[in-house]
Amino acid sequence: MSFTTADVVKLRKVSGAGMMDCKNALKDAEGDFDRALEIIREKGKLIASKRADREASEGAVLAKVTADNKFGAIVTLNCETDFVAKNESFVAFTEKILDAALENKVESLEALKALEVEGVSIEAKVTEQTGVTGEKLELSYYKCISDEAVVPYIHPGNKLATLVAFNKAEVEAQVGKDVAMQVAAMAPVAVDKDGIPQETIDKEIEIAKEKYRQEGKPEAMLEKIAMGSLNKWYKEVTLLNQTYVKDGKISIKDFLKQNDPDLTVTAFDRFTLNA
Repeated sequence: MSFTTADVVKLRKVSGAGMMDCKNALKDAEGDFDRALEIIREKGKLIASKRADREASEGAVLAKVTADNKFGAIVTLNCETDFVAKNESFVAFTEKILDAALENKVESLEALKALEVEGVSIEAKVTEQTGVTGEKLELSYYKCISDEAVVPYIHPGNKLATLVAFNKAEVEAQVGKDVAMQVAAMAPVAVDKDGIPQETIDKEIEIAKEKYRQEGKPEAMLEKIAMGSLNKWYKEVTLLNQTYVKDGKISIKDFLKQNDPDLTVTAFDRFTLNA
């Protein structure tokens, strides 16, 4: 069977492989398009197997929301080198995975890997792309949140992304972006103190008590001093109580109330490759 340049272009569009790889695959398949696609996939599996023990610590971290702004997700696709991570095709492939997740409102990483796109699971697609990049690729992180409004933020370089959910749909664009950037910059661990596990709180109290005990504070005073230290810690690690980075005189909670007395954050997510 013969093949044309149009066949090569079509195979490249479907697989993401380079023109020469597509041409060679069609040649080996004697013009059979489906067999050529399978050859490219087999190449990806072979490379993935050979590079299984490699460390994939680079990659792209992207965040996006649905058209109605009520559902958002963060996805991370890892690779071995920053060179591949910055490649437009790699970023576009990561975004394609994210788009599929949003379209299907996928709830977990496992469900995302199993999701079929064009008759092939996303996990298989990632393996296929290993043959295109020549590096180990790994779909390592996925998280989604939803509410009346969800705002995404991707820090320049695609190494850090955040999502913030609000209780009201009418969130001013700049307000939403500022809060999402706050999450990126200050890495809170919870929306408010109610979101922190009690065992974590108890551990912080004990750490504070031991610190002040070593400083020679009276044992009878340790509980009160530790509680004061705990309240200061809340202001550092809970989003609503953090100092607003653009105005050191107010908290995020105050910033939101200035814009809408009833507006608050209900959830957020943050992921970075530089942790």
